[in-house]
Amino acid sequence: MTVADIKCQESDPQVITGSMDSTVRLWDLAAGKTMVTLMHHKKSVRALAIHPTEYSFASSSAGSNNIKKWKCPEGAFVHNFSSHNAITNMFSVNAEGVFFSGGDNGTLMFWDYNTGTPFQNLDDVPQPSSLEVEAGIFCLTFDMTRIWLITGGTDKTIKVYAKQSQ
Repeated sequence: MTVADIKCQESDPQVITGSMDSTVRLWDLAAGKTMVTLMHHKKSVRALAIHPTEYSFASSSAGSNNIKKWKCPEGAFVHNFSSHNAITNMFSVNAEGVFFSGGDNGTLMFWDYNTGTPFQNLDDVPQPSSLEVEAGIFCLTFDMTRIWLITGGTDKTIKVYAKQSQ
């Protein structure tokens, strides 16, 4: 099993892994073994995100219905995040329930984490002189205030997105 992503949290499961064998595993560190193996993905699991205040996490893989929300500690399935038709190598969620996914094709989607409903999508614009295929989002995070979204792309840039005022 090749592990593609790993996340840690204070409470059980303390470690959550996503693997190329299409599984998500919740680990019991004290016992040194897997507590639960989730096999709901059809392709390799590329990314995980833990909600900072809600006792839940999300996982993603390539394919349709590729992003899933789970409840801790047992890994109960909550819902799919549908409509992001790309391989999502990374995503993040903030305490306000804004979930963000970035695709390998340069698509950016913002979701309501509680319902799985997308509310905004954008296309990343590669820097001048880059190829169109260099629009992919490969890493991202919210800053420490969890307001600014920072992305890293295949066009060798870091971009900062601010919350839009209404």
